[in-house]
Amino acid sequence: MTFFSPAVRVATVDDLDAVTALAFSFYTEDGVVSDERALGANLAVLLAAPGVRVAVVDSGEGLLGYALTSTGFGLESGPIAVLDDLFVLPAERRRGLAGRLIDDSAAWARERGCPSLELVVAPNGRDVGHLFAYYLARGFHDDGRRLLSRQL
Repeated sequence: MTFFSPAVRVATVDDLDAVTALAFSFYTEDGVVSDERALGANLAVLLAAPGVRVAVVDSGEGLLGYALTSTGFGLESGPIAVLDDLFVLPAERRRGLAGRLIDDSAAWARERGCPSLELVVAPNGRDVGHLFAYYLARGFHDDGRRLLSRQL
């Protein structure tokens, strides 16, 4: 019996529709109202951006998940990497795929000189204790900061 491990690879323009569908599923599951066409248009820009990595888990028969990581530069910390999105299809969870995507994002950020990888856990009205536990077990730490936003 041959076991095939899905590959983590960089998304391409050919993956645009499949990654957009994954992102729409992610936001829907999270209770975030989103416009699938707008997500696709934004993703097309991100796929072409040099400071962004969109990685996917590819089974050979379809995409099982994705991670979107972006970089920036801050006065206090210099290079910054943020794991903006991480999603694996519900039926494919608990197989280590999200961990592989996190490792891929961390390696990519490290190659760009970023000293750390940050992420935001958004409750969206739900209990996210399991997410904190998941990320803490993977080397992240809660530094006590809170993200505030202002609509423009």
